[in-house]
Amino acid sequence: MKNIAVFASGTGSNFQAIVDASESGTLEAKVTLLVCDRPGVKAIERAEKHGIPTFVFSSKEYRNKEAFETEILKKLKEAKAEFIALAGYMRLIGPTLLSQFQGKMVNIHPSLLPAFPGKDAIGQALEAGVSETGVTVHFVDNGMDTGPIIEQATVPVDENDTAEILQQKIHKIEHELYPKVIQDVLHTPTEKGEFV
Repeated sequence: MKNIAVFASGTGSNFQAIVDASESGTLEAKVTLLVCDRPGVKAIERAEKHGIPTFVFSSKEYRNKEAFETEILKKLKEAKAEFIALAGYMRLIGPTLLSQFQGKMVNIHPSLLPAFPGKDAIGQALEAGVSETGVTVHFVDNGMDTGPIIEQATVPVDENDTAEILQQKIHKIEHELYPKVIQDVLHTPTEKGEFV
C-alpha cells in the first residue's frame, strides 16, 4: 500500500474525501502527512481527528520557496510519502519538490482545464456565462494548472447558480472523482510497465 501526502490550504474537504476513501478501502493508500501553509484552517483539525501527522508552516518564516520546500521534503521523507495529492493547496510547486515527485504529484482544479486556470475558477466560470464547467484532475508541472490532464467531469451551470451553489455542485463531484483517480493512478502500470 502506497503512502501519500496531501497538501491543503483551506477547509480540507477534498483531504477529507481522500482520508474517508483510504479508511473505507476504496483507495488503497495510506495518508501519512498533511502539509498546510495556513495555520488555523479546518484541514488541520480534520487531520488531527484522524490521527494524521501535520506539517503546518507560514511561508513568511522562510527566506524563499526553496527553503520551505526543502523543509517539506524532509517531512515527506519522514512520513515515507511516495505520492502527493494537492487538495486546495494555493501555491505553485517549485523545482525543489517537482524534481523529487515528477509524475507522482496530482492536483484537482474546479474547472474544465484549460478553461479558467488559477484562482477563483468558479467565479471566472460564472462571469464568463458558460453553461457548463467541471472538475479536472491533472499531473502537476511547473505551470499554473498546466500539467497533463488525467480525468475530467462536467458540472452544469444553471441560470440561478450563485458561486456558493456552484461550489457545492463542484465539491460533490470532486469528492467522488479525486479518490477514484488517485486509486487509478497508483494502481495502473505506466507504459513502461511500472507503477507510479
